[in-house]
Amino acid sequence: MTPLDTSLPDTDAAAANGLLFVASDVDADDDADFNRWYDQEHVEERVRIPGFLSGARYTSLEGGRKYLGLYRTQSLAVFRSPDYRAAFEKQTPWSVANLDRMRQPIRRVCAVRAVTGLGSGSHAVVLPLPMAADTEALVARAARIGKALTEQAGFVQSYLLVPDTALSTPLPRESTEGRVLQPMLVIETSSAAAACTARTTAAVAFDADPATGWLLALGWKLSAAELR
Repeated sequence: MTPLDTSLPDTDAAAANGLLFVASDVDADDDADFNRWYDQEHVEERVRIPGFLSGARYTSLEGGRKYLGLYRTQSLAVFRSPDYRAAFEKQTPWSVANLDRMRQPIRRVCAVRAVTGLGSGSHAVVLPLPMAADTEALVARAARIGKALTEQAGFVQSYLLVPDTALSTPLPRESTEGRVLQPMLVIETSSAAAACTARTTAAVAFDADPATGWLLALGWKLSAAELR
């Protein structure tokens, strides 16, 4: 049997993971309790939902919102499941309080496409991309760019997030005026310097503005396989 070549990008829509992308700012007075809630309750609570694979927390170094949570799932179907609906509809009082503390929140439920590389990086870039009329052409382009990024020092993984319009319902405090569900390229690296270099390379390749790319540091990550 020929071994799987993990350097080749995964562009199969049928096999795509899902991903919940939640970003927000928080007032300084609420910051400590917000982080306790996320670290002591919310991440584990979400990762325990059947079909969730992992949850990770990031803090912004440049651009975007101060905090970002990324939750990988087996597929987009997980977000239509009774288990997810129950968790979403039956929030704890602590969750209700902290969801209300989110400022300028962004919630997207996305398909994870054009996956290139393996592992989790200490830093990440989120690069919003122009809207595309042809999703599959965008996926192919992201795969080519991801393959080129593998040649750069510090590259770990890249993937394209394609928001699902029906599933990306807004958070309570999220503005719906002018709300655009842009695709996003996520690049994970082993250092901040590598992330900056990758951000510039990807932005040029996508005809995007590098200044719109978020630069983030990983706080911590929980895998479903770690739960008892």
